Amino acid sequence: MSHEADRPEYSIVVPIYNEEETVSELVRRLQLLLEQLDGPAEVILVDDGSSDRSHELMLAAHGADSRIKVLRLSRNFGHQIAITAGMDLATGNAVIIMDADLQDPPEVVLEMTARWREGFDIIYGVREERPGDSPFKRATAAGFYRLFRRLSETDVPLDAGDFRLVDRRALEGFKAMRETNRYVRGMFGWIGFHQVGVRFQRAERFAGDTKYPLTKMLKFATDGIVSFSTAPLRFALKLGFLVAGLSFIFGFVALVSKLAGLYSIPGLASIAVFVSFLGGIQLVVLGLMGEYIARIHDEVKGRPLYLVRDAHGLAPLTESAPRSRERLERP
Repeated sequence: MSHEADRPEYSIVVPIYNEEETVSELVRRLQLLLEQLDGPAEVILVDDGSSDRSHELMLAAHGADSRIKVLRLSRNFGHQIAITAGMDLATGNAVIIMDADLQDPPEVVLEMTARWREGFDIIYGVREERPGDSPFKRATAAGFYRLFRRLSETDVPLDAGDFRLVDRRALEGFKAMRETNRYVRGMFGWIGFHQVGVRFQRAERFAGDTKYPLTKMLKFATDGIVSFSTAPLRFALKLGFLVAGLSFIFGFVALVSKLAGLYSIPGLASIAVFVSFLGGIQLVVLGLMGEYIARIHDEVKGRPLYLVRDAHGLAPLTESAPRSRERLERP
């Protein structure tokens, strides 16, 4: 039988990190979804280095249902890398990404598949509400997405996360992008193709705590802006010209005033403030440049995006697979 004949119509990729309280309910609802889809499907649960019983529960689900497959990474590589790992191994003609916390309702996938049948290549979920999120998180998320749209030429829809369906040809374009610091929703925006949104009511987290504290959110936002915009560098250049111009004007006025005998600027306090101000700007600009240089450093090292500890129910990797899909086999 040919590879095309064996290929499922749908692959559902779910990154999981310490979600032992959610896995059983997640599997139950995914199995209900599989029965309602209009074609054969597989589920790829990606264990991103969980330290709780998540992997044990995932293996139990695989043992009870062969459509559920398990990929365990060698350590915690992060949410965006775990998504990439699952998509690398997905074989469906359409691939769905969703989180394990059930805030993205699996039932919305049915509407996404209907839009896919209409000819759309990427169907992304648009959150109408964010129950369970604090006012601070809602405000900062809304502010970030609007800032991103102003700074970047890449079109990332407002209030859309990683929950989406991706056609096989769009997926192949995504798999060709192997940058280390990944902002997946921005990468799909860059890819283009025929895209449409599906609005849905976002649910509260089923159980457990968020895996995106403030520090991770800040890194995530930085990755998004630095990966898809050079506007911060242009801003630093303009700020440098502005400060240099103001300094020249200030110096010229001070010199003229001194020669004309109008007044003299007394020394130490004003000079200390001015020098501190310039030093602060210099440090900010250096830090900004450092963010871009650090990402260049990450790319030139050429390390694989992730390593696989073991896999259950997944086809063996081929020689044509990306180098980042290296696999560590254990007896």
